[in-house]
Amino acid sequence: MKDICEAVAARLGLPLAGVKATVELLDGGATVPFISRYRKEMTGSLDEVAVRDIESTLASVRQLYERIAFVRDAIAEAGAMNPELLRRLEAATTMTQVEDIYAPYKPKRRTRATVAREKGLEPLARIIMAGKTGDCAGSARRFVGKEGVGTVDDAIAGASDIIAEWASESSTLRNVTRRYYRRSASLVCKVAKGKEAELAATPLALYGDFSQSVRRMSSHQYLALRRAEREGLVKVRYVLESPAGQLEEELCRSFVPRNASYSCAEVIRGAVADASSRLLCPSVETEISAELKEEADRVAIDIFAGNLRQLLLAPPLKGKRVLALDPGYRTGCKVVALDAQGNLLDDAVIYPVPPRSDVDGATRTLRRLVTAHSLEVVALGNGTASRETERFVKASGVVDPSRVFVVSEDGASVYSASDIARQEFPDKDVTVRGAVSIGRRLIDPLAELVKIDPKSIGVGQYQHDVDQKRLKESLDYTVMSCVNAVGVDVNTASAQLLSYISGIGPSLASNIVAYRAANGDFASRAALRKVPRLGDKAFELAAGFLRVPGGRQPLDNTGIHPESYSVVDAMARSLGVKAGELAGNAALLDSFDIDSFVATGVAGRQTVTDIVAELRKPGRDPRTDDNSSAFVPAVDSFDDLRPGMKIPGVVNNITAFGAFVDLGIKENGMLHISQLCDRRVSSVSEVLRLGQRVEVRVIDIDSDRRRISLSLKDV
Repeated sequence: MKDICEAVAARLGLPLAGVKATVELLDGGATVPFISRYRKEMTGSLDEVAVRDIESTLASVRQLYERIAFVRDAIAEAGAMNPELLRRLEAATTMTQVEDIYAPYKPKRRTRATVAREKGLEPLARIIMAGKTGDCAGSARRFVGKEGVGTVDDAIAGASDIIAEWASESSTLRNVTRRYYRRSASLVCKVAKGKEAELAATPLALYGDFSQSVRRMSSHQYLALRRAEREGLVKVRYVLESPAGQLEEELCRSFVPRNASYSCAEVIRGAVADASSRLLCPSVETEISAELKEEADRVAIDIFAGNLRQLLLAPPLKGKRVLALDPGYRTGCKVVALDAQGNLLDDAVIYPVPPRSDVDGATRTLRRLVTAHSLEVVALGNGTASRETERFVKASGVVDPSRVFVVSEDGASVYSASDIARQEFPDKDVTVRGAVSIGRRLIDPLAELVKIDPKSIGVGQYQHDVDQKRLKESLDYTVMSCVNAVGVDVNTASAQLLSYISGIGPSLASNIVAYRAANGDFASRAALRKVPRLGDKAFELAAGFLRVPGGRQPLDNTGIHPESYSVVDAMARSLGVKAGELAGNAALLDSFDIDSFVATGVAGRQTVTDIVAELRKPGRDPRTDDNSSAFVPAVDSFDDLRPGMKIPGVVNNITAFGAFVDLGIKENGMLHISQLCDRRVSSVSEVLRLGQRVEVRVIDIDSDRRRISLSLKDV
């Protein structure tokens, strides 16, 4: 059996030395962001994706090896271990292979074969499987008269049950059945009795009469048909496309001894047919369903994580004071004024749209807030009454129409009712908190969205149908990755944001915030060591991702780790300057000879290269400042749409089968993956990204179901 690191390296196709170093670091408590950012010399410059893959693959390999050890011990305890079994176990690379080996030795519930064994019929089964007797009935007569065996037919039937169980436990036959299903099986859906009307009224209507081969089943199709089946709307079954009996023939060719007599062969063939229909096929169908589910989950979770990453790394609009509006009809439009840090300055309610339509009063309120607080931009929620409120704001003359930004409200209501929001604004109601969240999403999407359960942000695909544990792990990792990629200001970051920093977690994050509140801003990274329970290991893992703008040490506002400050000092000495003169000094850095410095042995090439990159842009934000003008819809309502129209939109969700586009009306349009471009694409993300502005063509309108089909072709 391969060493664990060798197995991980082989699965991923990565250098063994880098994998070993990464595994050692992970086992020592290091995080993926820390390893990929600050331990490149040890890992051979493995990037974050590779380190993350090593982490997840390491867990699955260890799980496999633990199972192999368990099975080995269980077979040994049963006295059945032999060199061939041991060789097969140690060569196994998947759980399926291990379980196939274990199947004949696994403790069994009471089965038909168990009953036959209790009647003493296993010797007869062995005689038949040997294939040498020319008269099975004659051999069976010796067993007639045993308890429960009244006739020859009873004896042969019991022996057949035992042979059928042997067949079902045969790894060869299981592999034949698996290959057959993967090659020729389809999943077929039929509407459940009496559910026709109910199914037709749901988005799952197309699965009422649906068939797809296993090998061509897409992730979204499988998750959709599982949901339809779970809700009792359809019945799903496997159908084999090949001629009837072909699978049984293949199984018999692999199981019936070649020299078996005709009499024995007939009994064995009957047992194989029974095993196929009663044991093998149901088991393999369950196994393939699990594989389809696992792959569908993987694709859906990857898409969700990719969408979430794009949202979290959306460019911030820093340094702007914001007027944020959460629109509404009857209850009015909640308005808040925020300073450039997102602090609440003032709030009000206006009623510019029906039923009150108090345009004059709403205009006066907006003008008062904008003037009193020097507000510069507008963040407008995209929910109910958003379109009408946007028209009012732009026509009011109070703000520059080009500085009005429409912001997704998804999850704002979840935040506004959360403990976090209550702690931030104990004397404000949920409507004000929601408006604050909308405004803060414009100022800094990452800092605000980390306060919300990622599943509430509205960018997933069948998110409630996938493995929730895996989904949470993936989304939590994505948030952590984004937060550490950007870095946070330790003197302004919330406890929620700090909790995602490498090595911190919720408890230490709360301690940092409490210490900051009691003692004032941190003057340096080193001062973090005074925070209760923040020890050397946590400081090592976290320090490089925490920023201290304006502190005593200029390097504290960069991504350079404190452990490398001495390297910067050495670099400065080699140039004849002080370390403080290097940051942002392009001329000095251009004159720095990396090769000569690395040759001195002070630090490795990758470390020095990364330090130079950080010094060129100290305190930089990897998110690009790309807030363009606000999206201006071309239509006011669904009824304005016509096939053939070309209209602007914004991509607001990406799935495996296409993208949803915000057209500025209540209903989103659907861009199927086949309508993205003339060439075939394997994923939507090859062509589109969240938030991308596109011009689309309306190709179909379903007025009954309020659905809009779009295309990017011929636009």
